[in-house]
Amino acid sequence: MLDHILPLISRADNAPAAELEEKESQYGYTPTKSVCLILLVLFSISTLIHTAQTIRYRMLWPILTILLAGSLEIAGWVGRFWSSFDDTKDTPFIIQIVTTIIGPTPFLAANFIIFGAIVRIMGQGFSRLSPRYYSIIFVSCDVISLFVQAVGGGIASASHTPEKANLGGKIMLGGIIFQLVVMTLFLFLAAEFFYRFFTESPIEGRALVTVDTVASHVTLTSSGYRLSSKTRLMLVALFFCTACLYIRAIYRTIELAGGWDGAIIKTEKWFNIFDGAMVVLAFYTMNFAHPGRLLGRDAMNAKNTTSLDKPEQLEMGSAGSLISNHDVVAAQPASVVAPDHTYSGGHY
Repeated sequence: MLDHILPLISRADNAPAAELEEKESQYGYTPTKSVCLILLVLFSISTLIHTAQTIRYRMLWPILTILLAGSLEIAGWVGRFWSSFDDTKDTPFIIQIVTTIIGPTPFLAANFIIFGAIVRIMGQGFSRLSPRYYSIIFVSCDVISLFVQAVGGGIASASHTPEKANLGGKIMLGGIIFQLVVMTLFLFLAAEFFYRFFTESPIEGRALVTVDTVASHVTLTSSGYRLSSKTRLMLVALFFCTACLYIRAIYRTIELAGGWDGAIIKTEKWFNIFDGAMVVLAFYTMNFAHPGRLLGRDAMNAKNTTSLDKPEQLEMGSAGSLISNHDVVAAQPASVVAPDHTYSGGHY
């Protein structure tokens, strides 16, 4: 299948019929029209909804994350649908192989940004990293992964020799593996954060810093912290979305590791299930559980922060909720004020 990646762009699609008849399928199969059309429509609808939600909640970060990912997925499934009419054409094959490889990467960056907002809400004292560093470190790694995969795709699609095609494939594989490692590290840090939160075990020396809108997301009771229903739904959605993208990354790693002639890359059903279906589930999960609706624009773009003390040291309202953020700050004894080197507020 290496010859399928060779000078594809430079070949003309209007080659003589006799030449086309001699060419093999670029995929090792012919993409199923109905499946391609269904996924193309699903991605288009989800991306349109995300566009409306971006405007509705006045957020800028989804433009270069979710909307960019949606555009790449649409382009990829347009390419596969095009190939369903003629699987020997070079151009649609190139379009789909590059865009479906890199498409979910910007979407993953959105998950990192959302988790940073959750850390703001639930308390930065439980986290190894501040929300700001979640964005800086993990989004930067995501950009690196995107760049590496794009370079590999470009080399493979423009190659004129099997060696170059192989090189491009290995570079794409490296980008996917790097992304998988970053996701694993992210999941480890997230798991530690939730463990510390629910066991009330903040990192030593850290103040329990959270956003000013905490009263609508976290309630402090005599038995510990209680999350609002919207916050819990956002956590479940974020976990499910990340799990879908993680499964997809594992699949693409195995697929590319098998090479262009591997059995997995030549089997359509595995691609439809572990790439197309996983990514479309992630997209619709964020449509349904949009952070603008569940966390609020203020929490996603929070700049002011408040420190929370332990439940037994805070005055509670009659309904078991915080009286107000002002009261929470006033209720803190001097002993919980963060040292100079800890996160005690500011821009996150």
